[in-house]
Amino acid sequence: MELWDIYDKNKNRTGRTMKRNDWCLKDDEYHLTVLGVVCREDGKFLITKRAMDKAWAPGWWEVSGGAAMAGEESIDAVRREVLEETGLDVTKGKEEYLFTYHRENPGEGDNYFVDVYRFTLDFTENDVHNQERETTGFKLATVDEIKKYADEGIFLHYDSIKKAFEI
Repeated sequence: MELWDIYDKNKNRTGRTMKRNDWCLKDDEYHLTVLGVVCREDGKFLITKRAMDKAWAPGWWEVSGGAAMAGEESIDAVRREVLEETGLDVTKGKEEYLFTYHRENPGEGDNYFVDVYRFTLDFTENDVHNQERETTGFKLATVDEIKKYADEGIFLHYDSIKKAFEI
């Protein structure tokens, strides 16, 4: 069973945990998720297409990410998520924490912080190995291509993370 830490409104761990996707959080309680924006030196970004059987946003484009497990630091969570979803070991490149944003969903029990990182890495398409149950494919995209998907309404989190694509 996967457990997530519960954080207070100041992003401090409370010492309590919750079961994965057990939306039981009270107001001013949060869980932590991470997003890893992976780019190459040529300015192209690795984006993945969500599996069609996903309950939320099937077939949409996104960057790698997911929830931090209980006791896991944010940087370790994002490294793990990118590796699991793409097969890329981002510790071999330049990594930078960019920013945190949060979402509050009153009455739904699903409030969360999102730590956003960018990794600049030398890799080829042959180095990418999709996690098939999570994604149906990937693309090395330019900023303009990502903006186009966002304009079409098929790129997750774009408005929240668009500054991560500024190099």
